[in-house]
Amino acid sequence: MSTPCSAAMLVVLVGIAAMGMVVPPVEGGRAFFVFGDSLVDNGNNNYLLTTARADSPPYGIDSPDHRPSGRFSNGYNIPDLISQAIGEESTLAYFNPELKGEKLLVGANFASAGIGILNDTGFQFANIIRIHKQLRLFREYQRRVSALIGEEQTQTLVNKALVLVTLGGNDFVNNYFLTPITLRRLQYNLHDYSRLLVSEYKSILLELYNSGARRVLVTGTGPIGCVPAEVALRGVNGQCAVEPQRAAAIYNPLLTEMLAGLNQEIGSNVFIAAKAFEKQYDFINNPKAFGFTTSKRACCGQGPYNGIGLCIATSNLCKNRDEYAFWDAFHPTEKANRYIVRAIMEGSEAYMAPMNLSTIMELDSRV
Repeated sequence: MSTPCSAAMLVVLVGIAAMGMVVPPVEGGRAFFVFGDSLVDNGNNNYLLTTARADSPPYGIDSPDHRPSGRFSNGYNIPDLISQAIGEESTLAYFNPELKGEKLLVGANFASAGIGILNDTGFQFANIIRIHKQLRLFREYQRRVSALIGEEQTQTLVNKALVLVTLGGNDFVNNYFLTPITLRRLQYNLHDYSRLLVSEYKSILLELYNSGARRVLVTGTGPIGCVPAEVALRGVNGQCAVEPQRAAAIYNPLLTEMLAGLNQEIGSNVFIAAKAFEKQYDFINNPKAFGFTTSKRACCGQGPYNGIGLCIATSNLCKNRDEYAFWDAFHPTEKANRYIVRAIMEGSEAYMAPMNLSTIMELDSRV
């Protein structure tokens, strides 16, 4: 059964069980651009004819206005919390009609639920913004901003911006493992498929670099075999699904290696690896250390572990979202997102390589 949701949950957990829940703002205002899938979509798919949407209750139940916004969360998602951490307002979805005038200078979110690194990923959702179109929209954005502040100032804004890219999980869940037999499984074993993804990802990141991006956070896949959907569909006796877990274990080191090599080619630490797999079991196997009662069962859903299908109005819905690591079959709760972003801000080099976001902000403030 397919879903529009990415399984690339970013679980970079570096001693964060002992950390507070508030992400502190960091000085140094800058634009913020977001590319990727449902983990970081701020509502672009609301404006598309697609089933990959989160625009109905109970999505957004814990947001400030308690209304669905297109975020695959009960409240804030990862880009929102990063914006708060760097002392900026949340970026708007690029298709949001309110993104105009001075709002453009805050940045933009181009992400679209259901997409992957490969163009054939998410084909079942039809009208979604595939990654190369997101990059075209980024260039269109720059033309719009140039009309406001001029080309030189626009280039400066983009060069100094922070960029987040979250891709890869859908290429496994909604492509390679979508059904027992898929074209990609016939073409590639897991090692070769992972190498294909990393090679394609490198081309995407180079295109982003050529479009002016100079500080780019790149997330790996998280525990894609341990999200409620995979536990429900492919796990045995409530255990993580073996093959998706193996896929993440193969893919993530290749991605990290590629990013390090790409920085060497460029001669600068442009691309920052937000690594997930190394500490994933801290989150999955010891939820109580992070204040959760469960990391297997989703707060909202149906079927085993609430892991079947989307979160909809008739789904089972937990009363206390803060007790759950997962909001729906694939996506973290706002509370889990807060832990994730704290790790992005303060994680050691073992989990944020070659540096965390706080270090980036400090270094860039000196320029």
